[in-house]
Amino acid sequence: MSVLTNGFLILLVVLVVVTIAKGLRIVRPNERGVVERLGKYARTVDPGLRLIIPYIDHMRKVNIAEVAVNVPKQGVITKDNATVEVDAVVFYMVTEPYKSIYNVVNFQMALTILAQTNLRNVIGGMVLDQTLSSREQINANLRIVLDDATSEWGAKVTRVEVQTIEPPGDVMQAMHRQMKAEREKRAMILEAEGKKQSAILEAEGQRQAAIVKADGEAQAIKLVADADRYQKETVAQGEAAAVTSVFGAIKNAGPDEALVQLRYIEALKAGLANESAEKIFFPAEMSALAGLLAVGKGMIGSEGTKK
Repeated sequence: MSVLTNGFLILLVVLVVVTIAKGLRIVRPNERGVVERLGKYARTVDPGLRLIIPYIDHMRKVNIAEVAVNVPKQGVITKDNATVEVDAVVFYMVTEPYKSIYNVVNFQMALTILAQTNLRNVIGGMVLDQTLSSREQINANLRIVLDDATSEWGAKVTRVEVQTIEPPGDVMQAMHRQMKAEREKRAMILEAEGKKQSAILEAEGQRQAAIVKADGEAQAIKLVADADRYQKETVAQGEAAAVTSVFGAIKNAGPDEALVQLRYIEALKAGLANESAEKIFFPAEMSALAGLLAVGKGMIGSEGTKK
């Protein structure tokens, strides 16, 4: 009897422990707990230690952290009938745990299929060149479509990133040839632009050199002219000073008429004796000229008698 009592007590203790364990639940910070009572939604609990009714309540935990879902690579036909291989990554987070459990079955699989379908729709409306150069636009359009579709599932699509867009091999080769031609074109343009700039700079240098040379020559001519003018002015001033000095000396000496006539005769004699003289100046007064001629005749006669 004691053995049965001990066994019953042990079973009772185990049952109590299991019951208590079933009634205690720990919800982590990145989770929310959805409590069901007898198969029906009861409430949503926040993180922490939570107590539920054992065997009656059941808790389902939902991760509300941001999750990344890989969208497998698939072939997509563009608007100009070019086939490209495209894959992407979709980031989402659960905002309403109730809807994420009861409004969709296998949320991640549904999101993947939805992303593949809408990716074909978005790229199918674009030509190949636009598809290759408009990755940001594809990401934005796809995020808007997926976010709108998943709002009924209690989730929010935060980001969509297209990883690779691979065109066919022949298209890739054509693109490489086009890129090579474009690089060569840019190189030729840059080289021609460099030659043009060099020619412009060289012409500008020659023009500046010619301007400097002409300015130097003009300055030299001006300096020579200034020196010549200064020389003439100096000579004229000297001659004027000499004449003024001579005139002043003569005036101060007060010469009589006989002395002046004697100087006239000497000057006339010197002029007549000089064979190279082209001009001979005579006194302005005719009476003085007559007297000079008489005196000169006498001088010439006396010279002839002596000879």
